[in-house]
Parts: sequence; C-alpha cells; structure tokens
Amino acid sequence: MTKQDKEQSVLEIKEKLNKASSIYLTDFSGLTVAESNELRDELFIAKVDFKVLKNTLVKKALEQSDGRFNDQSEKLNENLKGPTGIIFAYDDPVSPAKIIKKFFDKGEKPKLKLAVVENVAYESKQLNQLAALQSKPEIISSIVGSLNAPISGIVGAINAVIRDLASIVEEVAKKKAN
Repeated sequence: MTKQDKEQSVLEIKEKLNKASSIYLTDFSGLTVAESNELRDELFIAKVDFKVLKNTLVKKALEQSDGRFNDQSEKLNENLKGPTGIIFAYDDPVSPAKIIKKFFDKGEKPKLKLAVVENVAYESKQLNQLAALQSKPEIISSIVGSLNAPISGIVGAINAVIRDLASIVEEVAKKKAN
C-alpha cells in the first residue's frame, strides 16, 4: 500500500467516523466464508458499514476525526489489535449489537471487542446488555403506541356511551310496544 493509498484510506475512515453514531470493534477470526457473507448481508440490510481495516490506519483516523469518539480513544486504541472488523452504525446505533449477538449465540463468532454507543464504551461482556436496548424503530413504535392509547380510550368511551344510549332507546321502544 503506497503512502497516497494510506492517506486516502485514513480520509475515508475519518469520514465514516464523523458520520457514525456508534462503532463496534469485532474479532471476526474463525468465521467461515458463508458465515461472513451472511453477517455482511444482515449488516447491509441494517444499513451499517462493516469494514476490515488496518488497525494503524484506524488509529490515525481516530486522531484526525471530529472528536465524537475522543473520550473513548484510549479504549478504542487498546482494542485495535489483531484481526479487527469495524462496524459503523449511522441511523440506529443499537442494531449492530442485535446482529452480533444473534451470530454470537449461534457459534460464538464474531466476538465483540468494544462498542462505543452514545459515547459510552461497552466491552464484550456487556453485549447482552447492549443488544437488549431498544432500537430506533422500536422506540418510535412504543411512542406512537403510547400516543395512540389515549385516543383509543376516548373512542372506546364514546362508543360505550352510544351503545348504552342505543340500549336505552331500544328498551323504551319495547316498553311502549307492550
């Protein structure tokens, strides 16, 4: 890799870091080609980027980035050793954790080295805790459900009043008919 190629790679990594809401460092060693392709497909569907990058280039990009991950740079640098796959999440910072956990539960691969979500570092032993967090669509649906509940209650109450009124009118009509 030439110096110019390295500089270009650092710029691309820096751009991804600046756009990402969270990053996940994984140890992907031991994955078969089929497992790796399946993982990449699921991450693609979740609209996150999965890249295998040189650790030294990632460290340089972290130094040059806009500072979003600066508070956790020491932990990130400690975990940038050995084969490392990096997941950049943009819209939903939790979806990669759910995907990693799903694959890890199948065959203990890939292993989470470190995740930084909302500037909080999560280590590998915290994968279950991280995967249990609600994703953005889940949060939105629970909010919409909460907003919808009072409206449903009002509609139910109005329907009950109309039903009761109809019953009363029907009873009065029966009494007058007798």
